[in-house]
Amino acid sequence: MVSISPKQPNLGSRLMFCVECGKEELIYKNGVCIPCYLKHTQFTKGPSILDITHCPHCSAFKYKNTWIQDSFDNVLQRHVKDAFHISNELENIGIQHECKEHDRILECMITITGTLTGHQVVERHPLTVRIKKTTCDVCSREAGGYYEAILQIRADERLLSKQELATLTAAVKTMVGQLQEGGKRGLFITDMEEKREGLDFFLSDKGTALMIAKKIQEQFGGEFKQSASNVGMKDSRQLYRMTYLVRLPSYRTGDFFASKKSHYQILSLHGTKVRAVDLSTWEELVFEVKDMHGMKILGGPDLVKEMMVVSQSKTDVQLMDTKTYHTVEIRKPIKGDITTSTVKTVRLTDQLFLLP
Repeated sequence: MVSISPKQPNLGSRLMFCVECGKEELIYKNGVCIPCYLKHTQFTKGPSILDITHCPHCSAFKYKNTWIQDSFDNVLQRHVKDAFHISNELENIGIQHECKEHDRILECMITITGTLTGHQVVERHPLTVRIKKTTCDVCSREAGGYYEAILQIRADERLLSKQELATLTAAVKTMVGQLQEGGKRGLFITDMEEKREGLDFFLSDKGTALMIAKKIQEQFGGEFKQSASNVGMKDSRQLYRMTYLVRLPSYRTGDFFASKKSHYQILSLHGTKVRAVDLSTWEELVFEVKDMHGMKILGGPDLVKEMMVVSQSKTDVQLMDTKTYHTVEIRKPIKGDITTSTVKTVRLTDQLFLLP
């Protein structure tokens, strides 16, 4: 159907008699005026039936041999643009659709608008859209247990704590979820195993698995190693499955350690860096992982004890154990008054330290 606006075009032509209606009008083409031309010309055409393939597992749609995560409205718009022919004469083209579900199919009305020499053109086409459900390539791989890499997370000379297991699992799943939302459709966790020695994640994409492994190392510290195993051939090419190992250090955030010079508490771990505080001066320092091999780990946050402030001077503070009522006087790590009634302390190698 064609809708014609009442605007009169400026064609730069002289008035002539239209061979179609006989009126003296500006002639547009082939001896006819613009109203007659619009009345007898179809500017758009397309199919009456359109098939759209949809994955029932992940809700992806197939478009030009590619599976995409998008809304049905956007996918239908893409298919309509490809399936319908629109005359080059039209300008300012717009495409809209309205659909109603009926007997498991969609009955749609496609409305295509445009302008021709200032006249509005509107053409409508009824379209039956059939949704074909087919499992996509990614879901097929996931169902078949496909994986390209194993991400192994271990700890050096110790077992991972329950808290670490939960934190690391959440970290990996969060990164995978963010990458999927960012367009990594082919990425998924095929399987996850919690073993006595640590965690194993089976990932579908080895390149992304490497990136995740590096981020885990950056966030939690430790060492990184990788190895490859031959799993066969495809299209005359060798296929390899990768194993990425992140070995967390034997120490953790909050642990205390000692060197020949002083005693320290670990504040954070980042890649090959260890940020710590000197308990004698409250000065923050950064150690390399290689430098930590000669350090003696003395314990973790369970060594921390709260004590009451009894009195203080410019350089010293007197503390009392609230359980034994025993008092002790120690030197302040920095100048200034302690403004709280209680403080946290730790006793390491028979020395009592005030924590920042």
